[in-house]
Amino acid sequence: MDKKYLARKWFSKGYYYDSLEPNSDKAIEAYKKSIEFDATLKDAYINLGFIHIAKEDYNGALKYFQKVIELEPDNPEAFSNLGYVYERMVRYGSAKQMYERALELCPGDMESMINIAKILELEGNYQGAVNQYKRAIERYPDVVSPRFGLAVLYDIHDMFDEAVEGYTTVLERDAYCVKALFNLGNLYIKIGENKKAVGLFKKILEIYPDNIISWNHLGSVYQALGEYDRAFIALRQSLFLNPFQEEIQAKLIQLLYSRYLSDSGGIGKEEIVQRLQFTLSMNPGNRECQELLKKLLVNNGKSDFGG
Repeated sequence: MDKKYLARKWFSKGYYYDSLEPNSDKAIEAYKKSIEFDATLKDAYINLGFIHIAKEDYNGALKYFQKVIELEPDNPEAFSNLGYVYERMVRYGSAKQMYERALELCPGDMESMINIAKILELEGNYQGAVNQYKRAIERYPDVVSPRFGLAVLYDIHDMFDEAVEGYTTVLERDAYCVKALFNLGNLYIKIGENKKAVGLFKKILEIYPDNIISWNHLGSVYQALGEYDRAFIALRQSLFLNPFQEEIQAKLIQLLYSRYLSDSGGIGKEEIVQRLQFTLSMNPGNRECQELLKKLLVNNGKSDFGG
């Protein structure tokens, strides 16, 4: 029987096994069998490379991606894949060489330009990374990814004005870029612009109403603004989505207890007690919750929280 036919047959089996159980040993063996019949079957080497990355076997991945380059020495994607493996191995110099080779083979390739910027950043070459992102932005002014990368770089280095401007330019081009909305919201919290942060987290929740982290941040921002009713609603919604959040349970308990002390909002101690008991079931060593529960069970509990 024709060897190339058998190779494709084993490759199809490998693809089938991989779709049923990603990165399985069966898939690996089938792909290996395919290249026994056809040592030039590039796709099998590529798939084996990515399976080994998923298994964090970077030396194995390196071997297979190097084979792809032997077969196709002018394939920029092959060099990008090899660069990614070197990056995961923390061999940044080698990774940069591979990404630069990919860029030589495909001049102006945005992904390669961004990959080089990320490596420069990882190497601690801040100005080099800034310049590389700016080159990508100059070539692709309407694409958000290099602008987002530059904004994150500014953000990490506490260049607040530049980061705000960077995230803003991303959102001007893609108003629904959730990562930019989230990062800019966090940045506004950091610089004390809480009211601006509210709008951004609300925007995220319009897109993803079950985003727990955004509900948590929104609750915290409302609390910082003194808008306790809105904070209460946001934190309760977060806990509705996932009650197993000790820190958020404690925050909501504080709000409930404040209402209970002021006799506002019709808050009875039963809900507070239930939430305290639930929180202590997650962490019996939570001293604040222990002390407050003791107060509420011994008397009416109307003294300072945690006192």
